[in-house]
Amino acid sequence: MYLPFDISNQKNYLKIIFVIAMLIVAAISLYFTDRIVSKLELREKEQIKVYAEAQQYLLKSDPDAEQKKIVELMRSTSSNSSIPIIYKRYTGELEGINIELPTDLKQDERQNFLKEKLKEIVKDDNPPIEFDNGINKDEIDRIYYGNSSLLNQLRYFPIAQLIVVLIFGLITYLAFSSSRRSEQNRVWVGLAKETAHQLGTPLSSLTAWVEYFKGDPKYDPEIIIELEKDVKRLDVITTRFSNIGSVPVMKEENLFETLESFLTYLQKRISTKVNLVVRNELQVGEMVKINRYLFEWVIENVCKNAVDAMGGIGTLTVDLMYIKEGKQIAIDITDTGKGITKTNLQKIFNPGFSTKKRGWGLGLTLAKRIVENYHKGKLTVKKSELNKGTTFRILIPN
Repeated sequence: MYLPFDISNQKNYLKIIFVIAMLIVAAISLYFTDRIVSKLELREKEQIKVYAEAQQYLLKSDPDAEQKKIVELMRSTSSNSSIPIIYKRYTGELEGINIELPTDLKQDERQNFLKEKLKEIVKDDNPPIEFDNGINKDEIDRIYYGNSSLLNQLRYFPIAQLIVVLIFGLITYLAFSSSRRSEQNRVWVGLAKETAHQLGTPLSSLTAWVEYFKGDPKYDPEIIIELEKDVKRLDVITTRFSNIGSVPVMKEENLFETLESFLTYLQKRISTKVNLVVRNELQVGEMVKINRYLFEWVIENVCKNAVDAMGGIGTLTVDLMYIKEGKQIAIDITDTGKGITKTNLQKIFNPGFSTKKRGWGLGLTLAKRIVENYHKGKLTVKKSELNKGTTFRILIPN
């Protein structure tokens, strides 16, 4: 398969580079955040060990010391007032450090409250620190501790950070895509207007020559008639390009007659080995609001693409039908050509993509823009099988 150029590949490279850059930034940020969290977690564990050692030392120094005095001493020597700590005596009595207790609690209520807090602290998966009271080694006291509010915030910070990076990346990507589409649209419009301008001068000359030949009896009238059709066709093409970038005038048109008129013209200008079949399931005289010049352009691009896919030999079938309970009209254009590979199906409408040696890759892109932007419809590949053929579907509101 020969691709003279493929603008879509260039876009894909930019997308890949952008995504990789965003992932690198996110990975580096998450890595350093994780290191900070790990260091803070380690420091808090070391602080609790110091508390435990101080507690054990005080108990051994003064076994009769009151528990509250020891707790107050630990609290006063603490360099971190945000780590929730519950000191559990071997008797089962609990005392809280850095835990806000409701006022006016009785002793039983206080113990029940601390038991509930202990359940929450255990969920942090920090193993309790155990030590004896210095008299009886079977009498084990335990210090349970949770994560500080700062550590908990930092644990969730990477997730929030990742979400922010993704949102920023998405916004940047959409802005980049929008800017690129706007630039492409300006290129399309400029190209279309310039083409219409360039066609204007030779078209005027050709029209004058047709009128001249009409008055000369030496020329066969049939030749003049066909030549006049081609001149009119050039005029239609010029009108099409003039409409690009402008708001097209939409009129109620007989859809079947519009297609039949163009397909009759096309039949004489494609290979005689292509059998053209039209099947109409629409009501007689079905009127649809379209821009005739632009809509014929869509049909022309899709049909010529189909003829090229068949190599000038095969059957081209055009079906008109109602779908979605008559709310939409579908036009299926089916060929018996070589089909489209799965890889190319994803790029078939990309500007610049073409499998033809002399293709510019603009026809189907323009057709899709005309159907979707101007007629509020849809142009898709309904189905395609290799070496069996392809069906393009045009949907327009009824």
